[in-house]
Amino acid sequence: MAIRILVGVKRAIDYAVKVQVKTDKTGVVTEGVKHSMNPFDEIAVEEAIRLKEKKVAQEIIAVSCGPTQCQETLRTALALGADRAIHVEINGKDYETLQPLAISKLIAAVAKKESVDLVLLGKQAIDDDCNQTGQMVAGLLSWPQALFASKVDIKDKKAEVMREIDGGSETIRVKLPAVITTDLRLNQPRFANLPSIQKAKKKPMAKMSPSDLGVDIKPHQEYLSYEEPPKRQGGGRVSSVDELISKLKEKGLV
Repeated sequence: MAIRILVGVKRAIDYAVKVQVKTDKTGVVTEGVKHSMNPFDEIAVEEAIRLKEKKVAQEIIAVSCGPTQCQETLRTALALGADRAIHVEINGKDYETLQPLAISKLIAAVAKKESVDLVLLGKQAIDDDCNQTGQMVAGLLSWPQALFASKVDIKDKKAEVMREIDGGSETIRVKLPAVITTDLRLNQPRFANLPSIQKAKKKPMAKMSPSDLGVDIKPHQEYLSYEEPPKRQGGGRVSSVDELISKLKEKGLV
């Protein structure tokens, strides 16, 4: 029996953009900045499509939480091969203070509502690098989790997942329903062609709010200030090992 997959896609600042901190240090500049689908989520979408091409999956549902612009990201997922999309609309201050726990609650609620068998998520977003959502979704649903997948095989309602660890790799097996997060080596995402982009405009996209899902998105943490990392200092030359050790000691590095 083919499974149903929910794929999370986040609209993030494009990887090629140099992120700048606002002058008041309350966040980063997002206005007029290019955004695109989080690269790890692209990998999750690609894996869902491949599972459908293998007849393992029968339906792919893309979900995104955020402002109206997230619909562009969802349309990209639809053009790549998702069957339908769900936009959980969150705007203004609510979106600015949105945190991984709230996102996890929303995705878990959608997974329950849609009765999916598998939640596929990128292992982390390149903007906040939190690496928390997949783990918390699994916890909220009480589903098994397989994180940082570099290979996924699904058969007989079981997923066999290879993941990289320090010093090599390990293979784990989980029963569905489950949550899997994707790593860079899992696959190479495809590009959407023009006919697919046109077809995506006709695919269904439902709109919801957090209240529709019964989820409170109030933040539990407060960010006090954002700072750019210190600029790297220029290197220097030493004439001997003794001089190198001396300089390292001066800097408190040994």
